[in-house]
Amino acid sequence: MTENYEVVVVGGGAAGLSAALVLGRARRHTLVVDAGEPRNAPAAHMQGYLSRDGMSPAEFLAAGREEIARYGVELVRDRAVDAGRDGDFAVALASGRTVRARRLVVATGLKDELPAVPGLAERFGRDVLHCPYCHGWEVRDQAFGVLATTPMSVHQALMVSQWSKDVTFFPHTVAEDELSDDDLRRLAAAGVKVVPGEVAEVVAADDRLTGVRLADGRVHEREVLFVAPRAVPRTDLLRRLGAELRETPFGAYPVVDETGLTTVPGVWSAGNAMGFAEQVINAAAGGYRAGATINGELLMADLDAAVAAVRV
Repeated sequence: MTENYEVVVVGGGAAGLSAALVLGRARRHTLVVDAGEPRNAPAAHMQGYLSRDGMSPAEFLAAGREEIARYGVELVRDRAVDAGRDGDFAVALASGRTVRARRLVVATGLKDELPAVPGLAERFGRDVLHCPYCHGWEVRDQAFGVLATTPMSVHQALMVSQWSKDVTFFPHTVAEDELSDDDLRRLAAAGVKVVPGEVAEVVAADDRLTGVRLADGRVHEREVLFVAPRAVPRTDLLRRLGAELRETPFGAYPVVDETGLTTVPGVWSAGNAMGFAEQVINAAAGGYRAGATINGELLMADLDAAVAAVRV
């Protein structure tokens, strides 16, 4: 069975719901396909979103779903597994349905892959954290550790030193010669202690992080551990549609204009599907821009077609 829409939004996070809200209010027949895998699901709260600071991600998404429903936007819990174009776009869903649309918004986000350190994944989003802007205030002045997996982890250690003056940098898999003299000088200037050695496991007791154990058996007491997950952009649909991607230190992301339009006419991207550093508030803004742009483009396309028909 094939169903026709004006716009299909793939991804039901902040970016996708925001685009759908604008399109629904513009009276566009819109479908949101949501696989139900939000990136921030491990976090108890989201921070830094004006008027929504401290709200749980689940509550935020539930409110968004209620809002789009008011304007007739449909939402289906399904996964888009393929997409192509023969005039309109055709999106194949895991359930066997095929939906067609004049325009697409790909807001599929990304997946965080954590280093393979025992105990790390179980505490991610609680006292194993990745973003000081998201969580720094809540854990301020505690004993921080920073688990380094690339030389770029130095930047993370320098950043988190704004929220605590007790920061220990664990190079882990970063060789000593990968840290520049400037890196070491800056760490010293920030008061960050460097402890060489590979981290063997995260230590916890009474459901809280208490430290990290090095491969040589030494345990360093810490209350919070910052880590930089490997970002894996969910760009399969964009690749299938032929969108141009650009390589970044955080993965390959689509080339887009200021509205999120990809190099494939009629396909927009928003949120973490178009960039690693899109916070929830940025993702929502990107979805809004994409939705408003799509509505205006559809309007002009229909008016131009009507004018052409009159001329004929």
